[in-house]
Amino acid sequence: MKYGMNLLLWSGEVTDAMLPTIEKLNKMGYDGVELPIFNLDLDYARLGKQLDDLGLERTAVTVRNEADNPISPDAAVRKKGVELNKRTLDCCAAAGVQTLVGPYHSALGFFPGHSRTKDEWSWGVESMRATAEHAGKVGVMLGVEPLNRFEVYFLNAHADAAQFCREVNHPNCRMMYDTFHCNIEEKSIPAALHAIEDMVCHIHISENDRSTPGHGNVRWKENFDGIRDIGYDGWLVIEAFGLALPELAAATRIWRKMFDTELKLAEQGLAFMKQQVEMRV
Repeated sequence: MKYGMNLLLWSGEVTDAMLPTIEKLNKMGYDGVELPIFNLDLDYARLGKQLDDLGLERTAVTVRNEADNPISPDAAVRKKGVELNKRTLDCCAAAGVQTLVGPYHSALGFFPGHSRTKDEWSWGVESMRATAEHAGKVGVMLGVEPLNRFEVYFLNAHADAAQFCREVNHPNCRMMYDTFHCNIEEKSIPAALHAIEDMVCHIHISENDRSTPGHGNVRWKENFDGIRDIGYDGWLVIEAFGLALPELAAATRIWRKMFDTELKLAEQGLAFMKQQVEMRV
């Protein structure tokens, strides 16, 4: 098992100003960090070298929006979504990122007022296959992320995301599991995990209130039992959100601080993950 921390808790982009925090995460015992890749004009090769020097591995996260929606009925908009996914993958390759996760299958926060259609599913598969072909060329794995119904409408259930990736049918297209979204969408945690056993490549450890893992109401025993039962041994990455960035706080609907400090959350969260895994060895 590898343990990571999503840097969105501090910033929407990783610059030199983030390095002291990253160094502290390294000293805590994290194996890697998850990079937000929204600004495609940063020097990601330089960042990759800095992280290499610290001995930290990395994954990354990105999103798509209405203007570049890969399931849009407008072919030009779908094309733009694929192009931006490819550019993001180029940034990942430059930074030495192993896996790119997130809801880049469709537009975050966009709701047309209907359930997904057959056409949208077909467009999504087509767009993701083109993205996956580029991911294969640059050596990055895709971890397609289903989100809860309040954030997207296209992929909510983990089993649906797994089927979506099976239909994309490319070795560089798999999916990720998220304890926060599972807590909202799934009727059975064990069933959700077994349904994605052949497709899951990444896991977000996220509390029901997006704060310190283990300090809320997520059914952690069922989650870690299920993770063990399917034989998963990849990345466990904490995804938490706070008030450091007003625009990110608004996007993630965080209206109050629910932890002492970001670094304390990271320290306690890492200890919690390791304890849960070691209990099941």
